[in-house]
Amino acid sequence: MTQEKRSRREFLHVGGMGAAVLLVGARSSVAQSRARRQAPAVPQAGKYPLELGLASYTLRKFNLDDTLAMTKRVGLKYVCFKDFHLKMDSTPEQIQATVQKVKDAGLNLYAGGVIYMRDEAQVRQAFEYAKAAGMRVIVGVPVPETLPLVDKLVKQYDIKVAIHNHGPTDKIYPIPATAYEKIKDLDQRIGLCDDIGHTMRAGVDPCESAEKFADRLLDVHVKDVSAADAKGGAVEVGRGVIDIPKYIRTLVKIKYSGVLSFEYEKDADNPLPGLAESVGYVRGVMAAV
Repeated sequence: MTQEKRSRREFLHVGGMGAAVLLVGARSSVAQSRARRQAPAVPQAGKYPLELGLASYTLRKFNLDDTLAMTKRVGLKYVCFKDFHLKMDSTPEQIQATVQKVKDAGLNLYAGGVIYMRDEAQVRQAFEYAKAAGMRVIVGVPVPETLPLVDKLVKQYDIKVAIHNHGPTDKIYPIPATAYEKIKDLDQRIGLCDDIGHTMRAGVDPCESAEKFADRLLDVHVKDVSAADAKGGAVEVGRGVIDIPKYIRTLVKIKYSGVLSFEYEKDADNPLPGLAESVGYVRGVMAAV
């Protein structure tokens, strides 16, 4: 067995321990301390913080209160709301009530998405929605024709737009590279939300993509898939074909400053065990690398 395979197996073991701890309502410190014992000591000053969050599409079958409770239970601090949990046509009063619930839960509503922007009206609605909710990022899919308007509005609102790729079946933005080519000459606040599962399914190494487009990487959807092709399905992070330790090392290398949001698409009716395992695994990796 190669050293790399041994390391990945050790990380999975650490992640499993973390998941078990999370499910009983405790912190993931067990996973972290276990990982530290398995890896060479690293000076504290050299550690690079990576913030973990939740893309609420993960909990698309659950209401707002349950979503907030489960996000806290797995130890995540940041949340990106899909419109299941904060409707795009919400009134200002409804938005503020939801934002207050998020704050009361001790969470940070940093983004909204994925938000589709097919015309001028939807682009303007997305920015007003994000502004009202105090979001720093719109994770979106603006069609190319709307990009000049998006470029104008990111300057007006000072809200970032991270374009989300959807893999081999996506005719507009299948991989980060296709989005990058369309935005590279626009405002720096227009960048990428790299969905690493879809990137892998399109046959592209997420690590190479992250490093190549580091200057525009604004958000990440963390997940794992069973195969590096269109047939790849969602699996718990650490059980699939994405080299998560390498990806985390890549983010540290490029000094990524955004959020890593878990978008766990498997087991929609009962996602908490798999989500907890995924969070525990990533925390173990982060502690070890």
